Amino acid sequence: MILLDAHIQSETATFAAGCFWGVEHIFLKEYPPSQNKGILKTSVGYTGGKESAQNPTYGEVCNGTTNHAEALKIEFDPSILQYGELSDLVPEFFYRTHDPTTLNRQGSDMGTQYRSAIFTHSPEQTKIAEDITRKVQEEHFKGQTIMTQIEEAGQWYDAEEYHQLYLFKEPNGYQCPTHRKHW
Repeated sequence: MILLDAHIQSETATFAAGCFWGVEHIFLKEYPPSQNKGILKTSVGYTGGKESAQNPTYGEVCNGTTNHAEALKIEFDPSILQYGELSDLVPEFFYRTHDPTTLNRQGSDMGTQYRSAIFTHSPEQTKIAEDITRKVQEEHFKGQTIMTQIEEAGQWYDAEEYHQLYLFKEPNGYQCPTHRKHW
């Protein structure tokens, strides 16, 4: 865990945009914790699934029976970066870096685990996410419909260790072709 100060009260933002390897990779390449831009730590994992599907494995999530999304959880320092500012990253590094107009799909990756979703941690985050989604819809997706789900964050399960920072450990590993800057 990378922390700027041991006494920081962090906040959390959670996004799903297809394969979590690429989502984590693009956020950390643009906003590395070492540059003190407010992101303290990331982890990839599973959220938004059935309550009965506790502690899911990657295999269980991929077979679609748990309804969990592969997601990125970002811990950030609100004294440097407010959620509104972080949410401004949503169009830049969430909407901008995947195709939010496809339901349960990114490129050739298909299934509910690859859905586009913003999992909010407060009513304020929900309002900000809804406002930014409307703005992005109007500015970048005229004639298309953003399918991104905005829902309250539920139980989080960290993915297996080999998934954490995967594309930094395996730079030639698979990356969904939709995980790039589209505008």
